[in-house]
Amino acid sequence: MQGLKRILTAFTLAACLSSPGKAQQQCTNGFDLDRASGQCLDIDECRTIPEACRGDMVCVNQNGGYLCVPRTNPVYRSPYLNPYSNIYPPPPAPGPVPNYPTVTRPLMCRFGYQLDENNQCADVDECASDSHQCNPTQICINTEGGYTCSCTEGYWLLEGQCLDIDECRYGYCQQLCANVPGSYSCTCNPGFTLNDDGRSCQDMNECTSQNPCTQTCVNTYGSFLCRCEPGYELEADGVNCSDMDECSFSEFLCQHECVNGPGSYYCSCPSGYNLLDDNRSCQDINECETRNFTCTPQQTCFNIPGEYKCLDPVRCEDPYIQINENRCMCPAENAGCRDQPFTILYRVMDMVSGRSVPSDIFQMQATTRYPGAYYIFQIKSGNEGREFYMRQTGPISATLVMTRPVKGPRTIQLDLEMITVNTVINFRGSSVIRLRIYVSQYSF
Repeated sequence: MQGLKRILTAFTLAACLSSPGKAQQQCTNGFDLDRASGQCLDIDECRTIPEACRGDMVCVNQNGGYLCVPRTNPVYRSPYLNPYSNIYPPPPAPGPVPNYPTVTRPLMCRFGYQLDENNQCADVDECASDSHQCNPTQICINTEGGYTCSCTEGYWLLEGQCLDIDECRYGYCQQLCANVPGSYSCTCNPGFTLNDDGRSCQDMNECTSQNPCTQTCVNTYGSFLCRCEPGYELEADGVNCSDMDECSFSEFLCQHECVNGPGSYYCSCPSGYNLLDDNRSCQDINECETRNFTCTPQQTCFNIPGEYKCLDPVRCEDPYIQINENRCMCPAENAGCRDQPFTILYRVMDMVSGRSVPSDIFQMQATTRYPGAYYIFQIKSGNEGREFYMRQTGPISATLVMTRPVKGPRTIQLDLEMITVNTVINFRGSSVIRLRIYVSQYSF
């Protein structure tokens, strides 16, 4: 037995080594890597090594090595021994069989496999047995006869290390991208929402989802616009609407008073006026025509812009006598009438406040022209403010001219005198028109 051990040359089973972080196998002596399958296959040394066994020894290939056994050993029959070869002499005649120990070929599994309880080669799960050499940053994936070191999703293998993939560099997101270890996160700009694919963005209709505007909302791509109804203006925040004070824009919107209201305005007129169909102009109400007055039967209703006056009957003062309802005369035979105007005629007129100047407001004319006579017109009284003057327009006529604006409400009484001079009969006399002017409060 010991002699057999001395003549048997046995080679150990090759071990498979793995480089850290790599699944590719490297084979030791006795095995060669099959690149197609990635497995270590046994090398038949009896074919590849010339004269692997010398002398009276025969080469027997083994898994991962080979054996040299005596040629006459009946246990091993070399497939490379040609019984008709002339190299060796023919075996001697049969005689007693040497008492060699029986050597049986042991059952061995290739690398990555081991014998199971049924004496069958089964795959070794290096990942489950923690016998792999994967980097801690890697994951082990078991394969038939080996294993693979890989990286989880979101990482790539670089020099044995699993490094995070920056997906944001490759435009995975439509708008905003935030890289995180092993993954990424897509978000959208304000005004957009993330679609179900987690990458693309869709415009958000803020008008229906949020209704941010106080009045009218108009959706735009990625945003919205607020608009206001007529009569309102958008505030600085771009969302709220405030009432527009149209009355502050112009003083000519209304003839009298502009009243601002929510989203609009309206014009109002003072008492005694009606608003016209243009909704801005005021028209005087003639109370005397509509008989909407409170004058007594003895009085006369006189309409002026915005109101009316109840005029009392004309009463002539001594030494004047009344000729008709509005004329008084001083008789020549009365000594008290020597230095008085021969007649006083009462007239009434109205005028709006602030009437433009210069303005002709009243006409005065002699009713009778005598041969050799001429006429002088003047303002005898009531013009203390010098707002009027008489402009003679012809031999027997003159016009009262207003030279300064007069503000109402105001009542002015002027005595307009016409002096008659006749040099033929050496006569000088005068007549007066007592003109009462009612100036209204407003300019319309």
